Amino acid sequence: MEVQTMSTNANAKSSVNVKVRDFCGKSKLFFILSAVLVVLSILSTFLGVKIALEFKGGTIITYSYVGDIEDSKVSSAVSDLIGSDVNVQQGESLDNGNKTLSLSFSSKDGLTVERQAQVTDQLNELYPDSQLELLDSNDVNATAGNEFFRKCLVAAAFAALVLILYIAFRFKQISGWSAGVCAVIGLLQTLVVVYGSVVLCGFEINSNFMAVILTLLGSAINDTIVVYDRIRENQQLLPQTPIEELVNISSSQSLRRSIRTSFTTFFAMASVSVVSLVMGVDSILSFSVPMMFGIVVGTYNSLCFVPSLWVWWQKKRGVKTLQTKSKAKSKK
Repeated sequence: MEVQTMSTNANAKSSVNVKVRDFCGKSKLFFILSAVLVVLSILSTFLGVKIALEFKGGTIITYSYVGDIEDSKVSSAVSDLIGSDVNVQQGESLDNGNKTLSLSFSSKDGLTVERQAQVTDQLNELYPDSQLELLDSNDVNATAGNEFFRKCLVAAAFAALVLILYIAFRFKQISGWSAGVCAVIGLLQTLVVVYGSVVLCGFEINSNFMAVILTLLGSAINDTIVVYDRIRENQQLLPQTPIEELVNISSSQSLRRSIRTSFTTFFAMASVSVVSLVMGVDSILSFSVPMMFGIVVGTYNSLCFVPSLWVWWQKKRGVKTLQTKSKAKSKK
């Protein structure tokens, strides 16, 4: 009976038309790399996190002008006047095509009429020939932004819980609870690294950042589910195969498909980033660039980190091979 099982395994392994890579053999390297990425991403916080006005409150003043204006010069002059960092953005009016200059800065109590007049006078002194004209002035309340942020966090936590339950039910043949928890750990690592990329690139924590987080909640877990599917299928084809070898085969089978899918999405985001740079639409970059980081790290997690973590968990439980349902029932 044992000889028959061994011959069946040999035939099944010979049918695997893929070069098997030793993913589990490099698990320590994956764990160290993941820990380094997470620590660096968290430490990036100390470099300074830019939070958008919708989350912290502030004031936005918009002017129309002619000629050329230097952003850094305006930002420095107004910052010295109001005592707060100022973000300067140039654009065009949709109504008449005139050039516009927007100043945004944080302020708890808003901007008084007197201080607003001082800002306008300061700009007129810097650029007396620019015909600066005040178009709009708004105070942004942080209450709505904070509520939106809280709702996004609740949505992310709920999505993580649903993912664990879904994976636990769908992959109960391969110890679904541990598979679900490992997948969510990999997902959280991806999100932390994306946060670090946003800070290091100098982008704001704004609605675009939350959109990236919510997008990756679905897309980053997809490759992990594909690998789990392969493990479940190979469990039937390769009974009594050591769990490390089973995962190596499954990850190797998923490698080409995952890289192709991720490359397609990455290339699309890279194209959007290039077009945004050429057209001067910087606001889109705060979505496309973090998405590129998320795609790369998410693919790495799905193929390397999460399967290795799951194997480590199983070995800690004393599991060396995955038994099929029929064999488990026969032993009972």
